[in-house]
Amino acid sequence: MNKREIELAANMLWNAAEVGEAVAPLRESFPGLTGEDAYAVQEFNTDRRLAAGARLVGRKIGLTARSVQQQLGVDQPDYGMLFADMAVGDGEPVRWSRLMQPKVEAEVALVMEQDLPEPGITSAQLLRAVAFVLPAIEIVGSRIADWNIRFVDTVADNASSSAFVLGNTPVSLTGLDLRLAGMVMERAGEQVSLGAGAACLNHPLNAALWLANKMASVGRGLKAGDVVLTGALGPMVTVRPGDVFEARIEGLGSVRAVFEEERK
Repeated sequence: MNKREIELAANMLWNAAEVGEAVAPLRESFPGLTGEDAYAVQEFNTDRRLAAGARLVGRKIGLTARSVQQQLGVDQPDYGMLFADMAVGDGEPVRWSRLMQPKVEAEVALVMEQDLPEPGITSAQLLRAVAFVLPAIEIVGSRIADWNIRFVDTVADNASSSAFVLGNTPVSLTGLDLRLAGMVMERAGEQVSLGAGAACLNHPLNAALWLANKMASVGRGLKAGDVVLTGALGPMVTVRPGDVFEARIEGLGSVRAVFEEERK
């Protein structure tokens, strides 16, 4: 794709979010769209948000489940940007009007204490760079109609991001076995998602290490204070207006996402 086509694709997603109307899959509108093109579309809208005054506060990792990778025909995760206006407090109401086709997934969140600007980051360097861990609920969404996505569609759409909720009690990585950490998520007390850390690239820190090196290689290395959403520990769940979700992750505690009723 040329620069003009990249801009056109970025504008389609941008306008879809502005008016709240999903669009056809980008792979259909732009048949030659590659993974590299899709990241260029994402970067175009990232730069547009930053120019408008948005603040980058972290990254999210998607496609960490092998089954989802196989479904979309890829062999690696993807990433998207987290902005300050995407953060919602634990138990605070999430505005329904800001969402498009929302779903939730429970995740392990890392908060960085050190910058990781250069590629070639090792597991030991990553462990030393993490300040603490939190339970998180990511609220994903899609500007693509009916969630009819493939790899290029979700990448261009900032990895199908919408918002995120972090728990309030930081936990040290010391002594934690995140691979075996069990997760249960409930909606109004009814279990809707079950999983464990091993569902996320076999270990959430595997996903984080992939991300740290990927971001360094594209010039957006992780910085102190950044939030890293490492990927889903269990199945995504569709959200309805007024829903209340609570996710509990072994060793990390709990976090709640509370959704407003839809306003007419």
